[in-house]
Amino acid sequence: MVAKILDGKQIAKDYRQGLQDQVEALKEKGYTPKLSVILVGNDGASQSYVKAKNKAAEKIGMISEIVHLEESASEEEVLSELERLNNDDSVSGILVQVPLPEQVSEQKVLEAINPEKDVDGFHPANIGKLYIDEQTFVACTPLGIMELLKHSDMDLEGKNAVVIGRSHIVGQPVAKLLIQQNATVTILHSRSQNQQEFLKNADVIVSAVGRPGLVTKDDVKEGAVVIDVGNTPDENGKLKGDVEYDEVKEVAGTITPVPGGVGPMTITMVLNNTLLAEKMRRGIE
Repeated sequence: MVAKILDGKQIAKDYRQGLQDQVEALKEKGYTPKLSVILVGNDGASQSYVKAKNKAAEKIGMISEIVHLEESASEEEVLSELERLNNDDSVSGILVQVPLPEQVSEQKVLEAINPEKDVDGFHPANIGKLYIDEQTFVACTPLGIMELLKHSDMDLEGKNAVVIGRSHIVGQPVAKLLIQQNATVTILHSRSQNQQEFLKNADVIVSAVGRPGLVTKDDVKEGAVVIDVGNTPDENGKLKGDVEYDEVKEVAGTITPVPGGVGPMTITMVLNNTLLAEKMRRGIE
């Protein structure tokens, strides 16, 4: 068996076309979704990621702005910019690129975003709504993972799903989304025992810990769906996933590559959430 490859680039491209159609329909009503991104400092990876979001938003007809603050910016300056964007009626969605410099509290900043403009889905109010099954903004990587799973041709109901990693950004929200699809979910983490036993019984594996080579052929049941969220650069700058791709694809039924799997979907879901934010505040279904 050779696994079906979930091409995140193509799936994202198709999904963005649908978003572009919706943006055009909104413009006909007089509304244009706008994404505002706060970037603090000059971290190369953050700058690259923010530019990619900006370019993707503009490509589908949204307005996108980058608010770039100096590395030395104080917490008060960042919060002041946030307040301005919160009160700006032209802004649909706000996100703050992390990591932030040490003098700025990430938690304070994330909590200061208006929950109705929190397109990253990190505000405690939105996290809480997710866990009581209310409509809300869901973190973009978990949302992208679920979209990829739709293309795996597996009905998740009743299936065993294992999520490796318990972060608030990926592991825990994706586990909740899988539960919403009636999967039986196990979260593995650094203190979990007998991990291979759970993995070998899994119909779906989502690995999101940033440890290259963590999941091998011996860990995967034949025909399983394997979603690799890892993106750790090696000594040559090449991105490596958590999954030993070349060997696991020989037993898995479906697998995502790194790069080109989950990554494009994450940016796509930022656009999705920005569109949702604009529709919600305008009272449009």
